[in-house]
Amino acid sequence: MDEVFAEAGIKTVLTGIRMPRMNSIMERWVQSCRHELLDRCLVWNEHHLRHALREYEHFYNQHRAHQALNQAASLCTVPDPITESERIIDLKIRRRDRLGGVLHEYSHAA
Repeated sequence: MDEVFAEAGIKTVLTGIRMPRMNSIMERWVQSCRHELLDRCLVWNEHHLRHALREYEHFYNQHRAHQALNQAASLCTVPDPITESERIIDLKIRRRDRLGGVLHEYSHAA
């Protein structure tokens, strides 16, 4: 596999054995990707896989709520909380499905 990656211009970085914290961020992303995307859809070919991963990456960074960021998306700022009861009653939420309904994005309707 190292030769295949080298031909594609990808540098292979080796991680240590039995060092769970060395690669924990990437392992967590892969776990999230598997549970939220790959376990829920059938991948037909490499082109379809790349498309699905691009969509998931955009969803993960722009829309998915992260507990460590106070339920905000990783590349977005935390919105101001709505405390006025009039605005809460008239709150309109819009849902957008991505990847045929595997991923859902929620936003305030204008």
